[in-house]
Amino acid sequence: MGDIVVHLHKNTDPPINTDIDSVTTLTVVPEPPAAPPVPLWVRSGRAIKTAVTHDNTRTAARAVARHSLYVAGGARIVGRRAWDGRTAARYERYLRTAEAAGNFEAAAEWEERGQRFREARHRRRMDLLHSPLDVAKGAGISVGMGIGGLVLLGIAMAVATKDASDVVTPLMAVIELINLMITIVQVVWGPALAIGPFLALLALWSVGAHQKAAPQWALPANARTGEGEPITPSIVVKALRDLGVPALRNAIKEMGDAGASMLGPIRIAGCGVEVDVTLPSGVATNEVQAKRRKLAENLTRHEHEVFITIPEAARTVRLWIADSGALDEPIGPSPLVTDETMTANYKTGKAPWGQDLRGDAAALSLYQRHLLVTGLSNQGKTASLRALALWLALDRSVQFWIADLKGIGDWAMFDGIAQVLIEGPSDDHVIQATEMVEEAVEEMNRRIEERRRDPGIVFQPLIVLVDEAQLAFMCPVVGDDKRPYGGSKATSRYFMAVRKIHNQGRAVDVLMWQGTQDPTDQNLPKLVREGAHTRASLVLGTESQARMALGDKAVDGGAAPHLLRQGLDKGTLVVASDGITIPAGQASITVRTHFIDDEPAAEVADRAKALRSGVATLRVIDRDEERDALADIAAVIGETPRLRTDEVLKRLHALDTAVYREWNNGRLKRLLEEHGEEPKKSHGVMVVRREDVARALANRDTDGSASAAE
Repeated sequence: MGDIVVHLHKNTDPPINTDIDSVTTLTVVPEPPAAPPVPLWVRSGRAIKTAVTHDNTRTAARAVARHSLYVAGGARIVGRRAWDGRTAARYERYLRTAEAAGNFEAAAEWEERGQRFREARHRRRMDLLHSPLDVAKGAGISVGMGIGGLVLLGIAMAVATKDASDVVTPLMAVIELINLMITIVQVVWGPALAIGPFLALLALWSVGAHQKAAPQWALPANARTGEGEPITPSIVVKALRDLGVPALRNAIKEMGDAGASMLGPIRIAGCGVEVDVTLPSGVATNEVQAKRRKLAENLTRHEHEVFITIPEAARTVRLWIADSGALDEPIGPSPLVTDETMTANYKTGKAPWGQDLRGDAAALSLYQRHLLVTGLSNQGKTASLRALALWLALDRSVQFWIADLKGIGDWAMFDGIAQVLIEGPSDDHVIQATEMVEEAVEEMNRRIEERRRDPGIVFQPLIVLVDEAQLAFMCPVVGDDKRPYGGSKATSRYFMAVRKIHNQGRAVDVLMWQGTQDPTDQNLPKLVREGAHTRASLVLGTESQARMALGDKAVDGGAAPHLLRQGLDKGTLVVASDGITIPAGQASITVRTHFIDDEPAAEVADRAKALRSGVATLRVIDRDEERDALADIAAVIGETPRLRTDEVLKRLHALDTAVYREWNNGRLKRLLEEHGEEPKKSHGVMVVRREDVARALANRDTDGSASAAE
């Protein structure tokens, strides 16, 4: 079949066949009529609407309205200040507020102050009746004395110059000065009258701008308070009335003052306000606590911006209401970073941990208090725990044994501060951490025995710190003695060691610090968490976890770490402890901790190392490595010129309990004698000298022999 050719051009020749049936009729379709022209007034209206609704126009209009309202608001504020200053309106206002709140003692005080103000004002008005005559007398006497003084001065000048005309020279000089002042006033008076109103408007604008005396819609975006409105008594009462508690709503409706008597004074408290609410009969405090989210929304706040606690007074809840968005602002660097001269005192000092919700510094005493910090993963647990340890490291009398079971270098800066540092997440590292805590128990027992012999003896504080302690409680390894390392039974080695320190450690300053995440009964047993004197929790998932972390009393009193925002409230802790100042009647306090990053933390650690003299950090090695006992002795002595033999043995035990558990003075002496050295006495006490150990190592290397611990 041949190709079909399709012609793309139009054939203009007429068809050959003109048969009527073959003629194609062409229908001409007319062009659609043109749209009628849009009237000018319509086009103008559209243009005006576009211009009026444009963002730039709105911004400009908002700016004009804002600055105009600043002037009006400033005039209102200045007028009210003047009225309050000249009348007793201020005292009347405070009197009515106190009466509405049911605080009749404060009402009586304001009434007395108002009465004193009226009496003083009356005396001033009475004095005005006599003041014109007194002013006239005083002015006449002053003028006379002034003229007399000038004449006397002129006489003195005339005598000195022997020219009688100098008698009136001082008087004429004063007259010329007065004439000059009048001339200056005449020149300045006209411009001053013209500029004066503008200066007055500028002053009113300044007052209004400083007080932001304009509606929220007129303020710039960065100056608006967001959804939050200023907290007033009427707003609080309305929020409580609409809370959905029938007894509370009915009681407010029946009150003659519309519920104002329930409220105490609204006090500025940090980045928010605080008010005590005395609930009417028939309304329980837990009914209000259970409605936290609804109460916050009624106050035009987010849930995390309203905190409800239970003070000592009966049927009273304390509301702390944050300024909108204030809790999302950082609190600033730690004093540990900004103050390079800061030191610490374990017994009398307090660690600068952060700020409470009122904006006050939150400092924690660590003296003889076991510590537990818990929360969800990646919420700032290690950072908050490390900040306390960094502060305490500035007291060179404090010793640290640290096991970091995360093992990513969060505690690496304590190399040179801690006597023991274990880093790693494996079961072997958990075993080493367990043996470290067991060694701390032995140290505790040794101190208790010494205390029995000498009640006045004072021990250096020993902080036994285990970060990510949940790995220790969940460790599945069973030792050669058939005892599990993990678990919460009486046979669990880690659990029992921690319990023993909790029971008796504080008496001899052996303290247990633990950091753990996502607490459950399995990874944080009840007896261990209740053994901590200071319990702090970051954000948690459930209320039951909050009760595990802080205890029932704190949660029933308003502690709510489970209501913090995961990822947004990093470093915010709810703390239950007698080591921190907690408002009267509350069982806990919320603290926004200072964040110290790794680099500034290392700088603080360097300052702590400078206060200490040659601390040799023992890093526990893997169990299958062969120990070089002589090298281990050199490591535990470090830079110390000499060390008592019992101290050397204790450090060897901490280094590797399984290897050096059976070592004694005789074993140590035999090892040194093998290489031509031996312990010597210093002030009647057997010591091992660093130079002797160095010579023993040199002798061994020369002989080509090595001593390994069995």
